[in-house]
Amino acid sequence: MRTRRLRLTSLALSAACLLTACLAGCSNGSGSGDDTDVSLRMTVWSNDASQTALFDSIAAAYRKTHPDIRSITFDYLPIDNYTTALTTQIAGSNPPDMAWVLERDAPDFVSSGALTDLTPTLRKTPGYQYDDLTPAATKLWKQDGDLYAYPFSTSPFGMFYNKDLLKKAGVTSTPDQLVAAHQWTWQNAEKTAAQVVAHTDKQGLVVRDWDYKTWIELASLWRGWGADAWSADGRTCGFDTPQMRQAMTFLHDAIFTDKALPGPGETADFFAGESALTVTQISRATLLADHPFDWGIVPLPSGPAGASQVIGQAGIGVMAKGAHKQQAADFLAYFSDPANSAKLARYFPPARTSQLTTAALAKANPLFTAQQLQDVVIDGIKDGAVLPSHEDSAKIANLVQNALDPMWKAGANVDSVLAGVCKAIKPALSE
Repeated sequence: MRTRRLRLTSLALSAACLLTACLAGCSNGSGSGDDTDVSLRMTVWSNDASQTALFDSIAAAYRKTHPDIRSITFDYLPIDNYTTALTTQIAGSNPPDMAWVLERDAPDFVSSGALTDLTPTLRKTPGYQYDDLTPAATKLWKQDGDLYAYPFSTSPFGMFYNKDLLKKAGVTSTPDQLVAAHQWTWQNAEKTAAQVVAHTDKQGLVVRDWDYKTWIELASLWRGWGADAWSADGRTCGFDTPQMRQAMTFLHDAIFTDKALPGPGETADFFAGESALTVTQISRATLLADHPFDWGIVPLPSGPAGASQVIGQAGIGVMAKGAHKQQAADFLAYFSDPANSAKLARYFPPARTSQLTTAALAKANPLFTAQQLQDVVIDGIKDGAVLPSHEDSAKIANLVQNALDPMWKAGANVDSVLAGVCKAIKPALSE
């Protein structure tokens, strides 16, 4: 994939200048580290009370030994328009010092100059153990060997299931039993979901956060057919391949023929007991802390191309336009050091080789069994591939979403719709 400048227009901004030009000409601070009364701000998309409490506790501990830091705040931006809101701040007069960045936006942020090189700070921080960061986790956030964001969350997708609801529906082979029998396939998962719908008043399978809009979440399904949104170099559309047509035909039939998934406009929250199965990242397990039902989790099912695990990832970067770049980098080094990485692992699977063990993860994730941690988390990180990413990600995402809309109705011509997706995005892929 070619490196080029991030265009604000691709992120739904009205400014005409390139982001890199704004960075060069509109910087509002030197970040020299000479400040003695500093307030730091990090944008995040989580407003989970337990997570923000942990962030605040780490920040409070840091400030005890850094009297020059007056405050550290975590600024919540809703995930639905997170990147647009973030880039609006960067282009304007209110850039954050640090920000979470979605994996799909990594190519834009890393190549544009929007982020500061963290390598010197992380390497020189005593006890940081920079070489403990796994190459697979850092790959997306590097350019020319330098690290521009710390991959604070490398979270595999898995399939949660409601044991009580499956029993009520008369399901005799649960997902964990199918895994043990080497029969955990998308076809069997779909049959299980359809049986629940037929015999209960609940929904079957929910791909969480998809909601017929965020199509990238469907990578958790189509990669089982060996399909992907585009080629590895980002230049060739993958929506019109035979593998994608087979995967999306399977999904369409599951929705509109077998009723195994909620249809457009229907909602069901697995964590509230409203569906039997859900595909989502393992970090969602915190929603089960006070669960009213017995549950389990298994890796994503196999498709015709075999098992294919998928990872959602997010990085924390220091904004090049921030007023306090060095202080922000120093705090990020503390926030992501071995001790705090172990604490954050309760919600965000770590990028450190030393912490990717069942013993280490069990301390932070008491909800999971050792087998679940091995099968879903450790093996998922080791064998999985990150969700699709591309330069001009927001522009391409909108093009795909609009082109896919005709598919979400009974009787849709799947092949024709997928051909239309490629027609819509090919110009953007070739830019």
